[in-house]
Amino acid sequence: MATVGIVVISHSRRLAEGVAELARTLGGGGVLVEGAGGDAGGGLGTSIELVERAVRKVETGGGVVLLADLGSAVLTAKTYVQDGGGPDRAVLADAPLVEGAVAAASAAAAGADLAAVARAAAEAYGVRKA
Repeated sequence: MATVGIVVISHSRRLAEGVAELARTLGGGGVLVEGAGGDAGGGLGTSIELVERAVRKVETGGGVVLLADLGSAVLTAKTYVQDGGGPDRAVLADAPLVEGAVAAASAAAAGADLAAVARAAAEAYGVRKA
């Protein structure tokens, strides 16, 4: 069965990889989550090439939810959605990065479709911490 993959886009490679690791671990069920952080040279920034590579790793036919930290990471994600096959293949979730990634991974592990996984990520804005 094709499951929804998840790509975490950040200006920092370590941040993207850490959030992806947390989402994979807490999401359970063997969900494919990859980080796409930093620029192509390994510094801070964003890279459409790294996003494309991460999407190829997680795409199994169910689509891909993208989560981005801020600024140019959001623009890079939007560019990928526009140029990378459209919203039936990839969507940018309007979600908090960490909580959204974990919620998306949990939904994907439960077999949710692309729209439901993106919605689960977005609903993570409602999680109160205090």
